[in-house]
Amino acid sequence: MSRSQHLVLIGGGHSHAIALKEWQKNPITKVKLTLITNVLQTPYSGMLPGYIAGFYRFEETHIDLKKLTQLTQTKLVLTTAIALDLIKNQVICADCAPIRFDILSIDIGSTPTLLNIVGSEYVIPAKPVPQLLEVWENLLKCVHQNPEKPISISIVGGGAGGVELALNMRSRLQTILPSHLITFHLFHRGQKLLEHHNSWVSEKLEKILREREIQVHLGETVQSIQADELDFYKINCQSNLSIKTNYIFWVTQASAPDWIKHSDLSTDSSGFILIKNTLQTLSHQHIFATGDIATMPDYPRPKAGVFAVRQGKPLVENWRNFLLNKPLKPYFPQKTYLNLIGTGDKKAIASWGNWGCQSRYCWQWKDYLDRQFMEQFT
Repeated sequence: MSRSQHLVLIGGGHSHAIALKEWQKNPITKVKLTLITNVLQTPYSGMLPGYIAGFYRFEETHIDLKKLTQLTQTKLVLTTAIALDLIKNQVICADCAPIRFDILSIDIGSTPTLLNIVGSEYVIPAKPVPQLLEVWENLLKCVHQNPEKPISISIVGGGAGGVELALNMRSRLQTILPSHLITFHLFHRGQKLLEHHNSWVSEKLEKILREREIQVHLGETVQSIQADELDFYKINCQSNLSIKTNYIFWVTQASAPDWIKHSDLSTDSSGFILIKNTLQTLSHQHIFATGDIATMPDYPRPKAGVFAVRQGKPLVENWRNFLLNKPLKPYFPQKTYLNLIGTGDKKAIASWGNWGCQSRYCWQWKDYLDRQFMEQFT
C-alpha cells in the first residue's frame, strides 16, 4: 500500500462495533478510520427487551461509540448520512461537508415497513431504537404521574420482535399499574406467530401471550389508523375489526432507507444492499455492507442480530485483505441458529431448528451471553 487510505464506516451497528475492536488489535499503518453516526450510544438488540422490562440499566445495554472511537483512534463524525456520490467516492451528510473515502463500510440496520398505511404518522416504529426508547420513557413517566388512568397499547407484528416487545412492555407496566388498567393488543397478518420458528415455539408463545392477557389478533392486516379522540387512536383492519388504543408500536418486516435505494448500489426489491459472501457489495468492490441493511442473495436469511454479530470478525479481516491486496475470505452464514426469546419474567424460550424449550435457565443463559458480548466494550 503506497499511499494512505481512508476507511469510512457509516453506522455504529453490531458488526462495526466488533470490527473496530478487532482492528485495534492489529491496525494497518497509513489507514485512517472515520465513523459516521447520528447517535453516540448504540443499543445492543439482544438486551433491548430486557431494558424495556426494567431488568437492565441504559449503560448496560448500549455501546458507547465515543469511547470506542477514542480507544480505536477512529475519527467520530456525529451526523446523518443522506446520500452517496459513487463517482467522487463521497458520503453526503446532513449537516457537514461531504466525506471522501477510499473504502466504505455500511452497517445502519433497517426500519419497519409501513407500506403506505393511512395514518402512519400516528405509529411508533420499533426502529430507530433511540426514538422508540424516548417514547417508552415518556410513556412510563405518564403512567407514573397518572396511576389510576387505564392504558391501552397495540403492537403490530407477530414475529419474535413484536412478541418479545409485548411481553416485556406488559411486564414493566405491571410493576406500576394494576392489571385491570392495562390493555394489550397484538396484530399479525399471518395465521401463525413467529413464522420463522417451529410450531412448538409459536404455539407456546401464543399461549403465554394469552395467559398474560395480551389479546392476539391473527390473520389481521392493519389498513388504516386514525386519530379518534383525545389520547386515542383507532386501528382499522381489512376484516373490519376496529380497536381503540393509546399507543401503536410497529414491529413488522424491515425496509431500507430511501437514500440507499437511490445510491447506485445494487439492491434487492426492498432496497437492501446486495452483497457477496466476502461482504463486498455486488456492484462496488471497495464498498462493504453488513447487518440488517445487507442481503446475501445466495444465502437468504431473516434479518436477525445474530448475523450482524457473526459478520464482525470476517468484515474486519476482509477490510485488511482488501487494503493489503490479499484474497478476500468468504463468510458463510449458519443455516440454523439459536434464538433466546425473553418472556418478560426472567424466563426465556430457546428455539433451535425444530427444537424448543422454556425455562429460567434459558434466561440465565441468554443473560450470560448478552453480558459477555457487552463486556468487550466496557
